[in-house]
Amino acid sequence: MDIFTSIFWIATLIWFVASMVRDRKKTLNAVKMSGGMMKGMASEIIAILFLIGLILTFIPPNTIKSFMGESNILIATIIFAFIGCITLIPAFVAFPLVGSLMDSGANIVPVVAFLTTLTMVGIVTFPLEKKEFGIKFTLLRNSLSFIFAIVIAVIMGVII
Repeated sequence: MDIFTSIFWIATLIWFVASMVRDRKKTLNAVKMSGGMMKGMASEIIAILFLIGLILTFIPPNTIKSFMGESNILIATIIFAFIGCITLIPAFVAFPLVGSLMDSGANIVPVVAFLTTLTMVGIVTFPLEKKEFGIKFTLLRNSLSFIFAIVIAVIMGVII
């Protein structure tokens, strides 16, 4: 376990004990409620693991490494940015998927481009956004989000 994880565990335990001391009944009620929420999320977590396993089964790690890690990074970044734009999956599914891609040898730049466009650009949600906010705003927001996603990916590639 790394130092940050240890710090978070220690802080959590300290706050839990402080909460128990202050109001035991409320704390136990909150723990019971969070347990119920975890039961509700269990099927989604299993689905995430299944989806990641399915993707990594059909796309072997050496293919991921050659296309996202060793090929032309600029082209891979743009392709994966567009894939992120048209993909509609929740962020809590995307983060483990991105981690698996990184473990398979993908370069950080296309992976970050995929993740940021996935969360910032909405081609699938474009009609709803256009209806609610207007075409000009929707085009401007999605265009700027795409550009900033590429900038973020390049900066991450330089930093990491």
